[in-house]
Amino acid sequence: MDKEEKKRTLAQNRSLHLMFTMLAEELNKQGLDMRKTLKPSIDIWWTSENLKEYLWRPIQKATVVKESTTELTTKEIDKVFEVLMKHLGEKFGVYIPFPSIEEVLNEKRDI
Repeated sequence: MDKEEKKRTLAQNRSLHLMFTMLAEELNKQGLDMRKTLKPSIDIWWTSENLKEYLWRPIQKATVVKESTTELTTKEIDKVFEVLMKHLGEKFGVYIPFPSIEEVLNEKRDI
């Protein structure tokens, strides 16, 4: 692996999971439950866990052909995030920035 293809860092992993939480909260705040975003038959509010499984992972599999987030490089996380935000922005007007290291540190302190 070259320098750009290194495995994700622990800080990037924490940022990734914080982003799942932040995006779930934003989708819920805008009234975009899972039914409105994915399936029309039942109201299911977003959580970081189901966001990871039903939004992130399918995009990850399609764009970088990897099953687990543990396999992602730093560059691949950026690529999947970009595709996810493009889709949500175009379809629902939803965008959140990827969490900064400061946000990750603040989140860790709140635990």
